Amino acid sequence: MAASIGEQLRLAREERGIGLREICDQTRISVHYLEAIEANDYKRLPGGVFNRSFIKAYAKCVGYDEREAIEGYTRYLREHGESIDDVNTHPHHSKVYTDTPATRSPILTVLLAILILALLTAAALAALHWFQRRAAVTPAADQEKIYTSMYNEDLLQYRQCCF
Repeated sequence: MAASIGEQLRLAREERGIGLREICDQTRISVHYLEAIEANDYKRLPGGVFNRSFIKAYAKCVGYDEREAIEGYTRYLREHGESIDDVNTHPHHSKVYTDTPATRSPILTVLLAILILALLTAAALAALHWFQRRAAVTPAADQEKIYTSMYNEDLLQYRQCCF
C-alpha cells in the first residue's frame, strides 16, 4: 500500500486508466494542481478549503473513498508538521463597522423610517398639486387669448363696417 494519499490517488487513477487531463475536464481542477496532489506538494495548491475540496473531488473521480482521502491528507499534514488548513473552528470576526452591535433603538429606526416616508409622500402630493394647479391655469390663459383675439376681430369688423 502506498504511503501517502497523493500516491494512493495516483495508483487508483492509473488502475482505472484515467489520465490527468480527463480528471481535469471532469473536476475543473487544473492539471498543475492535480500533479501537486499526486506529488504531495500541497504548497502549490491554493490552500484552505480548496485543498480538501480538490482532494475530495479527485478521489471521487478515480473511485477512491473520499473520507479516506481526506483523512489521509490530514494525517500527511500532521506527520509532516504542516498546519492543517481546515476551516477555522473559531469564527472570524470582521472589523467592518456593520458587525458592531446596534447602538440605536429599533423603535427609533422605525420612527425615522416613518418620518422619511411621510416627507416623501408630502413632497409627492405637493408636486401633484402644483402640476394640477398649473394645468388648470394654462387653459384659462389660453381661453383668455382666444376671447381677446375674437374681440379684436369683432372690433376690427365693427370699425370697418361703421367708420
